[in-house]
Amino acid sequence: MNRRPLLVSCILAGLALGLALQAAAPPKTQTVSFKSGDDTVSAYLALPEGAGKHPAVIVIHEWWGLNDWVKEQAQNLAQEGYVALAVDLYRGKITASPDEAHELMRGLAQDRGVRDLKAAFDYLAARPDVKPDKIGSTGWCMGGGYSIQLALAEPRLAACIINYGALPTDSAAIAKIKAPVLGNFGADDRGIPPASVHAFEEAMKAAGKSIDAKIYDGAGHAFENPNNKSGYRPDAAKDAWERTLAFFRKTLR
Repeated sequence: MNRRPLLVSCILAGLALGLALQAAAPPKTQTVSFKSGDDTVSAYLALPEGAGKHPAVIVIHEWWGLNDWVKEQAQNLAQEGYVALAVDLYRGKITASPDEAHELMRGLAQDRGVRDLKAAFDYLAARPDVKPDKIGSTGWCMGGGYSIQLALAEPRLAACIINYGALPTDSAAIAKIKAPVLGNFGADDRGIPPASVHAFEEAMKAAGKSIDAKIYDGAGHAFENPNNKSGYRPDAAKDAWERTLAFFRKTLR
């Protein structure tokens, strides 16, 4: 009996398994810090495989704080080839209580939040493994609002994603936006209703800005987060993630 074909098959199967395990391995992560004015800000950094310079994404948390779900999104982006930096806007505070989350969000002055995100941009731009002209941002809920605020404040931002975040409509503010914008929203979101999304789209188009907004039927606020037990919409969340990756491939690659 010729055992050679069987041996070759076993070797090839072992190599395939090894490659699959390697591909599934989580990215390297670490906590980093940088200056924002007189403050020191910490952030969760997830790194892609491979040497050289990579595009980067600033990841902005919901009103709950820099929790495990947001860190997971940074890891997911790193596995797609991006240096992902999830900024801790709450200085270490995390909660699962809506009441406390509301207080934490109210206690964060918007100018300080934007300053921290601009400092995060500078931190990434100075890293030797980042392409400084290929840095984007994404955020959810409160973080989605801060993602577009960063686009208003940082003309070097190359891409901006808003996931059900507060939207500006003032023409003077929108005139400052240089980055193309992608938005994912829920038709049943009472905080960011479709009327607000349409007003934002109209203002962006009137100013000659790049905007791609999608409103998902049957979805409310925070539909992308599985921790939102009653509001999670897996099909819409999957589509929003695919739109995210396609948008970043187009704008940051």
